[in-house]
Amino acid sequence: MTLKRLVLIISTVIAVVLATLSLVSSWQKPQFQSRLELYQTNITLQAQAWQPEDSNGDNFQVIRQAILEDQPLENATQQYQEAQKSVQTNLDKVKNQLAQLSSPAQITPPAKPLPQDTVDTSASPAQTVQQLQQSLNQQQKLLAELDLRLGILQVQQGQQDAALKTWGELQQPVLSTDFADTATVLSGIWSNPPRILPNAQQLIQKNLDGWFRDTALIQLYQLQQRQEPLAAVKAAQQEAAAQAVFKLTLIGTIPALAALIGTILLIFLLTQRLLKGKEALLAQNGDLVWTTPWDGETILQVFVVGFFFMGQIFVPILLSILPIPRPIVDVRLQAVSVLVSYLFVAAGALSVMYFSIKRFFPLPRLWFKFQLQDNWWLWGLGGYCTALPVVVVVSLINQKLWQGQGGSNPLLQLALESQDFVALGIFFSTAAIAAPLFEEILFRGFLLPSLTRYLPVWGAIVASSLLFAIAHLSLSEVLPLTALGIVLGVVYTRSRNLLAPMLLHSLWNSGTLLSLFLLGSGN
Repeated sequence: MTLKRLVLIISTVIAVVLATLSLVSSWQKPQFQSRLELYQTNITLQAQAWQPEDSNGDNFQVIRQAILEDQPLENATQQYQEAQKSVQTNLDKVKNQLAQLSSPAQITPPAKPLPQDTVDTSASPAQTVQQLQQSLNQQQKLLAELDLRLGILQVQQGQQDAALKTWGELQQPVLSTDFADTATVLSGIWSNPPRILPNAQQLIQKNLDGWFRDTALIQLYQLQQRQEPLAAVKAAQQEAAAQAVFKLTLIGTIPALAALIGTILLIFLLTQRLLKGKEALLAQNGDLVWTTPWDGETILQVFVVGFFFMGQIFVPILLSILPIPRPIVDVRLQAVSVLVSYLFVAAGALSVMYFSIKRFFPLPRLWFKFQLQDNWWLWGLGGYCTALPVVVVVSLINQKLWQGQGGSNPLLQLALESQDFVALGIFFSTAAIAAPLFEEILFRGFLLPSLTRYLPVWGAIVASSLLFAIAHLSLSEVLPLTALGIVLGVVYTRSRNLLAPMLLHSLWNSGTLLSLFLLGSGN
């Protein structure tokens, strides 16, 4: 055994162990999907208050039923109750972890919480306690916010006793007396007889937003008989409701139409495959393998050295020694940091791939094929439409499997909470341009064809898709990304043009970013 092969084997074992630990640690992190559902619920609540001038007409009722749910308040209550249970479970976990750690030092948590609840298992005991305490404060604050909103949902459905009980449990100071005081204000204005605190308006405006804030202010102003601010709040509520209806239309209509087209297309392709066999469109190039001049050692070298060590070790160390103030708070700088990091990883991985296969140049036919004068755009568009219903079904199963845990891509959280157009433009450059180019060259352009040396084409598609999903290092994303990777692999093997999966990948990420921006702008 050569020294190079020994080093490669050891590096592979290290990469597998570290990737496994990262996946396991992601189990402790909440799924991004749970927060996304709450954001959509909040926009739906805003939209259900929409009352245009011709709201008594049949057209209004048709539009309302097409866009809004039948029972928005009941569905929102269920969503918030599920979120409340999930946060309480996470809170109990953090408390148990803190109880198991014995540290004499009293550590003060940072003033500004991190975007996500993360605990670094490789940190020192003191750092772990600090991170856990920070996570505890975040969970307590989030639980208090959920309780305030849940009470308003309950009282709007005539469940006054349940609402007063919800707010009553919150009137003990948790993270801040503001939440307890706001709960007292809400209990007062919905009690019989009502009680109005002097600072009621300020607390409502500070600790509530969107539909919840408008609902509480309307109740307050009605009790105070303040007609001018009451009219202003109702007018602002109608304006926000109209915007929410427009956003829900964009978020729901375009993907739903694409998913419908994709479902019809999928049924057609599968039926044609059964009836026509090898002559079907889905069977096109299905058994045509690539001529691969390199062996498994080169494949491992590209992925272990080029992808994993560049992305997980070399680039993070390189960026850590740069004189950049940390933590990065400004959202534009965060966006630039994400883009620069990604470009470094992509450049490193592609450089390793180039020098690993350079001695085999010129490559056999079909390798890294880019052909503009082709029907690649039809494969890309069709693949995007087909991927939507497939990934949606897999995602629904996935949510039941992981029960809100398993972590998510942190870029999604940043894009959701950022309403800065410059930052969003940079995020778009990362997700919709850089990612499709790099990942499709690496996973579909190099890995999938290389695996056909050892596996049939369908086996190479599945294996490369699974590695594509695992590379994102989030347990909750493995199944959906594997499903997406399979569609990307089918599109590439049938079209034999890398532009097709790149277009599909770009459309997928662009749609996700657009939905996140619209959801975030209403929360």
